[in-house]
Formats: sequence, C-alpha cells, structure tokens
Amino acid sequence: VQLQASGGGLVQPGGSLRLSCTGSGFALEDYNIGWFRQAPGKGREGVACIREKETLSYYRDSVKGRFTISRDSAKNTVDLQMNNLRPEDTAVYYCAQDPVPCGPGRMGWPFGRWGQGTLVTVSS
Repeated sequence: VQLQASGGGLVQPGGSLRLSCTGSGFALEDYNIGWFRQAPGKGREGVACIREKETLSYYRDSVKGRFTISRDSAKNTVDLQMNNLRPEDTAVYYCAQDPVPCGPGRMGWPFGRWGQGTLVTVSS
C-alpha cells in the first residue's frame, strides 16, 4: 500500500507542470488526498486537497487560480495541474493520504501515508 508522486521537473516562470499521485493497494477515491510542498529551508505546507468521493477541493491562497487538483478514479490517481508557475513555487511536492480537514477554509495534516516527493524547480 503506497502512494507515488511523479511529474516534477525544471520549468521557466510562467510555465506549467502536471504532477500525478498514483495509489497502489487502495482506492484513492475512498480518502481525502492532498498535495503538500516543502521549499528549501522551510517547513512543509499544504497546497491543495480533494475530498473523498467528491469533487470538493481546497487550495491555499497563493495557488488559487493557478493550480487545479483533480481525481481520475479509473486510473487511481490524483493530479495537480500547475499553471503560471512562479519561482516561489519551487519545492519538493508530496502527495499524502487523508489530510483532515480538507476544506472548507483550511487543510489539515494527513492521517495516512505520504508518497515520496517530486522536485519542482521554477527558474529561468
């Protein structure tokens, strides 16, 4: 039973990346799934989450309008589409199982598993 994050890379400011969180051994749709990030020298913070069996989602203010979280139950994935990336988005991104709460208004720490991180670097 594990989560695996993928899709990171180097992108110029204003560019886009799509991260994917793939589950094995359990159905992601049965849980809230969240994306977190940790920038160099900083603590880990919640970025976005999507609620179990729903499409309701939460985003931290700094990514609203730029990032979109979505679920593909057939593929057992939760993706994070990141557009208009900024240098301050540079971080290792992690997906995690069951952040509680997942909105409205805030995102909690996960009660379940963490995936390994994927590095996103936004730089010219």
